[in-house]
Amino acid sequence: MIVSVVILIIGFALLVKGADFFVEGASDIARKLGIPSIVIGLTIVALGTSLPELAVSVTAALKESNDIALGNVTGSNIMNLLVVVGLAAVIHPMTVKRTILKRDYVMACVMALLMLAGAMDIFWNFEKASISALDGVILLGVTAGYMYHLVCTAVRNRVAEQFGITRPLPVSLLLCVGGAAAIIGGGQLVVNSATDLAYRFGMSETLVGLTIVAIGTSLPELVTSVVAAKKGESEIALGNVLGSNILNIGFILGTSGVIHPIGVKMENVYDMIFLILMTLVFFIPLWRWERVSRATGAVMLGCYLGYMVYIVVR
Repeated sequence: MIVSVVILIIGFALLVKGADFFVEGASDIARKLGIPSIVIGLTIVALGTSLPELAVSVTAALKESNDIALGNVTGSNIMNLLVVVGLAAVIHPMTVKRTILKRDYVMACVMALLMLAGAMDIFWNFEKASISALDGVILLGVTAGYMYHLVCTAVRNRVAEQFGITRPLPVSLLLCVGGAAAIIGGGQLVVNSATDLAYRFGMSETLVGLTIVAIGTSLPELVTSVVAAKKGESEIALGNVLGSNILNIGFILGTSGVIHPIGVKMENVYDMIFLILMTLVFFIPLWRWERVSRATGAVMLGCYLGYMVYIVVR
C-alpha cells in the first residue's frame, strides 16, 4: 500500500511539472512563430493545464477503467468550479466581465449538458449505457468550433505586439517533448496506483476518480488561478477554470470516448446533474453583481465539502 501511495504522489508530480514544462516550451515556440499572446493563453495554456486530465482519462479508457475516466472529468470540473474559483475568490474577490459570462460560462454549461445527454441512454439501456464514439465525435466537434471562434475573435481584436523568445528553440522543443513524456508517464502511474488503492480499501473506481484523481489532476488549475488571484488577475483566474472545464468535457472526454466507449453508471449521472446545478446556481450572483465575492467563494467551498461527504457516504 505504501508503494502505491508513493507511486501516486510521483505520478501527480510528473503530471503537474510535465504540464508546466509543456506550457512553457509551447508558449516560447508560439511566440517565435509570431502567434499573439492572447491566442497562446486561450489555447496552449488552457490545454496545458488540462493535459493531466487528458493523460489520466485516456489511459483509464484504454485500460477500461471507465469509472476513473468519467469520474476524473466530472470530479475535476466540480473541483475547478467550486474549489479553484471559490479559493481564488476568498483570497481576492474577482470581477467578471459579462462577455466572459455570455460566451465562456454559458459554453461550460452547454458542455456539461452535452455530457449528460450522452449518458442519458442509461435510462433505457442500463447495462450498456456509455459515452460512445459518436458522443465523443460530437463533443470534439463542438469544442473545435468553440476554439475556432476564440482564435478568430482574438486575432481580429489583437493589437500589434513585439514577439520574442526567452529560450533557444532546441530548449523549448526539449521542454515540450519532456513535458509530454512526463504527462504520459504520470498518467500511467496515477491510474495504476489509484486503481490498486481502490481495491485495497474497498473503494469504488468512481469514488477514486471523483476524489483522489480529480483533485490531483486539478492541481495545475488550482495553482494557476490562486497565483492569478493573488496578483489581482481575476480574468485569468476565472478564464482558466472555464476554459479547462470546457476542454475537460469536449476534448478529453470526447477523445476518450472515441478511443473506447466509456461505461456510465447512475452515480455518474447524479454527479453530472450536480455539476450542472452548481454551474447554473452560481451563474446568478455572477451575472447580477459581475463579481465573485469572498462570501460567494466561501459558499462554493462549503458546497464542495458537502458534496465530498455525500459521495464518500454514497
